[in-house]
Amino acid sequence: MDIRQAIHSRPMRWQQIAVVGICIMLTMIDGYEIIVMPFVMPHLAKAWMLSPVEVGYLLSASVLGMAVGAVVISPLADRIGRRSHILLCLLMISGGMLLSARSEKLIELILFRAFAGLFIGGVISSINVLVSEYSSEKRRGVVMGLYGIGLPLGSALAGSAIAPLVAHYGWRGPLAFGGLLTLAMMAIVFPLLPESVYYLIERRPKHALEKYNKIAARLGYPRASALPAPSRRDDGPAIAVAVRAIFGGAMLRRTAYLWLGYAGLIAAFYFANTWTAKLIADVSGSPALGIRVGMLIMIGGVAGALVFAALSLKLRPLLVTALILLGGAVVYTLYASHFKNLDLAVPLSVLVGLVASGGVAAFYAVSPQMYPAIVRGTAVGLMIGFGRAVSVFVPVWTGYMLTLGWTPSLLYRLFGGVLALAAVFILLLHRSYKADASALDPVGVAGR
Repeated sequence: MDIRQAIHSRPMRWQQIAVVGICIMLTMIDGYEIIVMPFVMPHLAKAWMLSPVEVGYLLSASVLGMAVGAVVISPLADRIGRRSHILLCLLMISGGMLLSARSEKLIELILFRAFAGLFIGGVISSINVLVSEYSSEKRRGVVMGLYGIGLPLGSALAGSAIAPLVAHYGWRGPLAFGGLLTLAMMAIVFPLLPESVYYLIERRPKHALEKYNKIAARLGYPRASALPAPSRRDDGPAIAVAVRAIFGGAMLRRTAYLWLGYAGLIAAFYFANTWTAKLIADVSGSPALGIRVGMLIMIGGVAGALVFAALSLKLRPLLVTALILLGGAVVYTLYASHFKNLDLAVPLSVLVGLVASGGVAAFYAVSPQMYPAIVRGTAVGLMIGFGRAVSVFVPVWTGYMLTLGWTPSLLYRLFGGVLALAAVFILLLHRSYKADASALDPVGVAGR
């Protein structure tokens, strides 16, 4: 029996659901680590008397690391396996977080945050691909939507943890806590998270059949005397295979549409998640209110992932993605109009999180199945890297624009327009599949 086909076509078993659960926990840890700096920034900026530009550079440090890591570290997953890749990244993330907590100078903190971000960016693609590969075809959109709650939920819970940690240990406490939490997560991943079946079949590492049969036994399927045939076997160097699979033929324009849409979404996401808490704190004069708004954005993000999961039951995933992006353009514009009215801006923060994190969940859902398994980690990692390479400039650029006199309302209107443009690219991607009747339908454009 080919386990790939069983996973693809049969109802999901509890062991597959357990994989999804572990991966949600991993993304919750990542959600904490991504948002911890923006949450402690009001306290750190006051303690170190940082200027807006210095704040921007510090906020961009981890985003830069994530952009580089998504491009440089993610492809390792296609060489060493998803599970080994996740464990390696967790170890490095923990080290970066603990070193950040011990920083004494701005340049040290920037470098250590970039180092941690390097492996945060690398690990996300592996987690994302693993969830997709252990999901059934019928429920993949729903599963990926539920998986998408991890990042915003971890970030939302970060708010409740950061306040007491800062109160007792200063701004260093939340960073140290994140490093220890990541180390603890390794103790769960090592014994319980299986390797990707697709990786074992396509790459055939040492002891692949033995590992394949252990997974088969765990899922309740019979042992195999030999590995199934690879779904695709390309000749040539690995980099040439990846280039053909990602950019060859019709995939060139599809990859371009996907990457440009994701870049727009993630730029708006990082603007909202890195600056909103401080901007609200500045307007209100209350750092505590800034943290509260940051938490509300993350709570809205949990709702956004669930909205994507629910809509995926009725609509094609690419259309759901486009709808969320268009909704984001409306919400950002509305937020811009009421930014200084705290009675409205605070509750509207939930909607900002809903569309921003809902969009991330949508892209994570549609991207893995666009590409063959042999290059899936590389392809998703490059998409994430491209988006973050664009968004890495957002926090710094925002700092400069505020210094030059731009208002928060104007910035929110700008990023609303960016989200509208991202929706156009996703509609073009959807159209490219509809126009090609011979194409595979990995993202559900041809029906349910």
